[in-house]
Amino acid sequence: MIDRQALLKDLKGLLPRLEVDLRERAEEHGDAPDIHGMLTVEYEKARGAERTAASFEEWRAEGITQKAAAWILSCVFARFLEDNGLVEPPRISGPGDRLKRSRDENELYFRSHPTETDREYLLDVFAGLAALPAGGDVFGKHNGIHVFPGWLSGDAAGELLAFFQRIDAASGALVHDFTDGAWDTRFLGDLYQDLSETARKKYALLQTPDFVEAFILDRTLEPALDEFGLDAPAIRTRTGMEIAPAGFRMIDPACGPGHFLLGGFERIYDRWAAAEPTVNSRVLVQRALDSVHGVDVNPFAVAIARFRLLLAALGRCGVRRLKDSPNFRINLACGDSLRHGRLDQMGLDGRIEVEHHYQIENIDDLRRILRNGRYHAVVANPPYITVKDKALNQAYRKRYGEVCYRQYSLAVPFLQRLFKLACEGGFTG
Repeated sequence: MIDRQALLKDLKGLLPRLEVDLRERAEEHGDAPDIHGMLTVEYEKARGAERTAASFEEWRAEGITQKAAAWILSCVFARFLEDNGLVEPPRISGPGDRLKRSRDENELYFRSHPTETDREYLLDVFAGLAALPAGGDVFGKHNGIHVFPGWLSGDAAGELLAFFQRIDAASGALVHDFTDGAWDTRFLGDLYQDLSETARKKYALLQTPDFVEAFILDRTLEPALDEFGLDAPAIRTRTGMEIAPAGFRMIDPACGPGHFLLGGFERIYDRWAAAEPTVNSRVLVQRALDSVHGVDVNPFAVAIARFRLLLAALGRCGVRRLKDSPNFRINLACGDSLRHGRLDQMGLDGRIEVEHHYQIENIDDLRRILRNGRYHAVVANPPYITVKDKALNQAYRKRYGEVCYRQYSLAVPFLQRLFKLACEGGFTG
């Protein structure tokens, strides 16, 4: 079983060690000077697009934390799948005989790749998971490890692997066992909120309590479903132009680890199951996933939300192994909801989206998801903080000038964004 507190405590100790490795390798005369050059180019582009006013060192420090978190979370996701029998064979670790099997897999890999390191081994593990049906969204191109994958050193990757294979001297058992028959992923929200103190303060990371999620969905999603129906008609402008196809849609543009998305998915699936009980559950699961959309500026928040939605989808259609899963489509994207996507339906007000995007941001998905006037239910728990970065502060003022007054909270432009995203008669919360 997962010991949430012990896992969080130990991972909070591991994160800074990976950060040190990444920082040292990214120095101009470090072990990976090409990383330094690529980061410098990324930074200059971001500054030119008014996406940051921070110094290069401050900006890079944030990227280092995100990169370290991506490696850690990818291993956590893989361990959860391995320990609960969703993938075979185990390649990182596992309770009982599974630990020995994973070590055997590691040895077999290096017999065929004697010059490589544990970094390449872990990348190969993740590539194998990405190749499985529905695994691509979690371990494929959207995963932050694929942005400068050679940044982490082989030694640091070895320390990461050893962390998940660590044995308790007193009991002889694995220190961290991810076995959970209920597939409860709430512990991932703890990692999102508290893994990095720096990230928690910068992004005001805070899980939405269950009772708040239920309270808001009761007053937005449920009446929206009653009003528009699961097969909501296509949304059109007053001139008849279609801006959204038929079907019910909800969005959380500040989705964090996905609490609203999970709650929305479950409720929409239950409605479909009640309406069409003879339809295959896999079909109904995809219909429910098609209705749910989310965006967050924090890459590891989006990674967690993807993984949680995947497990919820598998659970609903009774799939116990990832290789037997349909290739589910999940509508999630990493990016700044306040900067990306046009503010009006037609893009006629002149305040178009920022052209710049980071490598972790999928601009096509952001443009598709962040289209105004196309959602029947719009919910969010936005960050209630002021914007410290001067460039971002001014960029938001330019785009939301009528509401971003004096020391405005980020909740202010987000409220306008929520209303803009909703269709005529839509529900916001």
